[in-house]
Amino acid sequence: MLLRSIKPTFRLIRTSPPVPASIPPSSISLAPHSSTVVNPRGAEQRCLALFQQSCDTFPKLLQLQAQILKLGLANNPLVLTKLASTCSELKLIDYACAILFAPDADTSLYDAFLFNTIIRAYAQTSGSKEVAVAVYGLMRVFDVLPNKFTFPFVLKASAGVGEAGLGRAVHGQLVKFGFAGDAHVDNTLIHMYGSGGDEDVEAARKVFDEMSDWSLVTWSAMIGGYARAGRGLEAVEVFRAMQTAGVRPDDVTMVSVLSACSELGAIELGKWVESYVEKEGIRESLELRNALIDMFAKCGDVDRAVRAFRSTQGPNIMSWTSLIVGMAMHGRGEEAISLFEEMVRAGFAPDDVAFTGLLSACSHSGLVNKGRRYFASMTQDFGLVPKIEHYGCVVDLLSRAGLVDQAIRFVQEMPIEPNPIILRTLINGCRVHGQLQLGETITSQLINSEPMQETNYILLSYIYGKMSHWERKTNIRQAMEEKGMKKTPGSTKIELGDEIHEFVSGDKSHRQYHKINEMVDEMGREMRRAGFAPTTTEVLLDIDEEDKEDALNRHSEKLAIAFALLNTPPGTSIRMVKNLRVCGNCHSATKFISNIYNREIIVRDRKRFHHFKDGVCSCNDFW
Repeated sequence: MLLRSIKPTFRLIRTSPPVPASIPPSSISLAPHSSTVVNPRGAEQRCLALFQQSCDTFPKLLQLQAQILKLGLANNPLVLTKLASTCSELKLIDYACAILFAPDADTSLYDAFLFNTIIRAYAQTSGSKEVAVAVYGLMRVFDVLPNKFTFPFVLKASAGVGEAGLGRAVHGQLVKFGFAGDAHVDNTLIHMYGSGGDEDVEAARKVFDEMSDWSLVTWSAMIGGYARAGRGLEAVEVFRAMQTAGVRPDDVTMVSVLSACSELGAIELGKWVESYVEKEGIRESLELRNALIDMFAKCGDVDRAVRAFRSTQGPNIMSWTSLIVGMAMHGRGEEAISLFEEMVRAGFAPDDVAFTGLLSACSHSGLVNKGRRYFASMTQDFGLVPKIEHYGCVVDLLSRAGLVDQAIRFVQEMPIEPNPIILRTLINGCRVHGQLQLGETITSQLINSEPMQETNYILLSYIYGKMSHWERKTNIRQAMEEKGMKKTPGSTKIELGDEIHEFVSGDKSHRQYHKINEMVDEMGREMRRAGFAPTTTEVLLDIDEEDKEDALNRHSEKLAIAFALLNTPPGTSIRMVKNLRVCGNCHSATKFISNIYNREIIVRDRKRFHHFKDGVCSCNDFW
């Protein structure tokens, strides 16, 4: 039963809401009054008119409440519903609940419209989603039957709660009451499931496929669900099907499509979206402009992101932050700092996300002193309490700069416990800067606390490779196999024409596999001729050196580069998106390839962007 799953949230419905101290507690009662009304219909209309005309403050609400008692309308369902609606508009929905659910309230007056008003108010109030679901439970306690307008509000609230199984329980309830198949309810179901993870978006697709009529809202909800789940290819496919169906998108749809472009690194599709919006006269909302800025930054063209930002009318804090974060990803630290200072001068107070972007920019550009100063200014100048993400940025800043000892002291002095991400940042710093024994110690401790996290084992394997402890490296591989762990396969996406091609390390399924394989071999020969020496210590497998070199040559980005060299004109740029951090061997190899084939190669990995050109990377090997 749904009520059992949400019962703990009933305590969130406050029976004594905060009201001005000058108001006596008795004034919140609407117990039946002894007055009689000669013309109840006329009194009702007069009361409703007062709600409409003049009830815009709390004192006026109290005056009108007195009128309700005087006119004998305390038991009028229409008046009670209007009272709840007015309290909602005045952000006083707690006050309405104190009246409507008071011990002396007449529960026979409760109906679906009244509960819908309260559920909607809480569903639309930040931090009150649980209460909205709890009110639905209370509705069932009083045996008030929901109608088709009830469930969209409850589903929207369920999406905001983030409690596994709650949305599915509400889905079961709406099926029980016969509202499955209602277009508005189904659209909200798709939105609710689309706000969850990868598994939930499959449930959203099932609802979508079972519908007989798809409106703009339906298409947009499905595209948005795929985009939020990080499944950009499916989002683009649904968008193309929407176009084939002749449904004209709006700005909400295009925001989701741009989000999919960002995830895929599909800059050509993103450019098409920009021109399509202009050509079709789609409303360029601020959310759409911000999505454009974010898309260009995440697809590797930060200069175009700057132009999109400068042409945005009335940018908000998200506009500034999107560009600052974009600058950070591209290693353009000084420009990110300049933009941050410009934002502050423009009167915008930086938030947590802005500082995360700023500190990340300092980290990726080696600006240690500036990073420290900005971290201190969070509290001193802006009154912000640093979160774990900000501490992590400082640890990353110090570790990248080779100041591992200072990073360790910083972690020891943190007022909050370091999370595994911070510890792995320290380990990477130890590995890169030669403090291998310290890195081994921290990694071993991390494995003890997270025995099923494969990343920890892989980090320890890399350390053993650098220490030439091959037997220990082999033992790590065996330990992972015994625990059923596998290294996450590297994958790289590349856009060509109107298609997104994805390559996985060692995969042979691509239709051009044989040509790609030959091109990889050619690249290897040309690199060796140019003096490239592969770094085989990063290969986890226990195989001989020649096989290790071959395994490195089949990393996903090498396959993607070979594909691009075969299918694009000489001299054109190559853009790719990799799901993992670029390994040291591929980073070095890509520098050689960019010089040998006279190509700019732009790679977005899990951490940042790398712009390879003429044998040099924009990160200056500081990644």
